[in-house]
Amino acid sequence: MTEKEVYQMVKSVGLPAAYHHFEEGKSPDPPFLVYLYPETNNFAADGIVYQDINQLDIELYTDKKDLEAEKRVEAVLKEHGLFYEKTETYLESEKMFEALYEMEVLINEQS
Repeated sequence: MTEKEVYQMVKSVGLPAAYHHFEEGKSPDPPFLVYLYPETNNFAADGIVYQDINQLDIELYTDKKDLEAEKRVEAVLKEHGLFYEKTETYLESEKMFEALYEMEVLINEQS
């Protein structure tokens, strides 16, 4: 996938989405998505990066447990053939639930 294709995939869930964070004061009402690449697990050959492999995190924020929103995210990930792990937490300071989807994506250089 290209980074543009990842962006289009995230947007296809149909919820407001931003890379890493929304600007202060511009965060939409929940539910919304944030996605980021927190680290890499690149494949090396002959001492160089042969294939870029990025960890992709998609964070779903809701003000209450929202199974429908989770199903929408999961359906898009499955449609794109992505294996993911999911964890959930309640952010007391924000009064929101976060469902975190973690996966790896092969990033092609074309964008």
